[in-house]
Amino acid sequence: QVQLVESGGGLVQPGGSLRLSCAASGSILRLNAMGWYRQAPGKERELVARIGSGGSTNYADSVKGRFTISRDNAKNTVYLQMNSLEPEDTAVYYCNAGVVTSQLLLYSAWGQGTQVTVTS
Repeated sequence: QVQLVESGGGLVQPGGSLRLSCAASGSILRLNAMGWYRQAPGKERELVARIGSGGSTNYADSVKGRFTISRDNAKNTVYLQMNSLEPEDTAVYYCNAGVVTSQLLLYSAWGQGTQVTVTS
């Protein structure tokens, strides 16, 4: 079917930056909205940022002005540029995409997650 593979997570000091990437592959006819979610230990998964197929974006209040989501439709890839990272940003980050497959199936795909740890 369709696979989402994240990369770019890691360990960074407060105030630092990371760039996450998520590449979709498989029987893709079209990708609709794509987004990044995160889940910290003991907390529910939450939306971080989302980008529509036309480029419209929305962000969680906690990351506005620090994170930027973008996408490259030719590469079926979505990015999350994270600046001014804070310890509270520590979480597993998951990529999500609304997928229309070449078989005209519509579903929500998830990546396996990538760990982001912000600590001094």
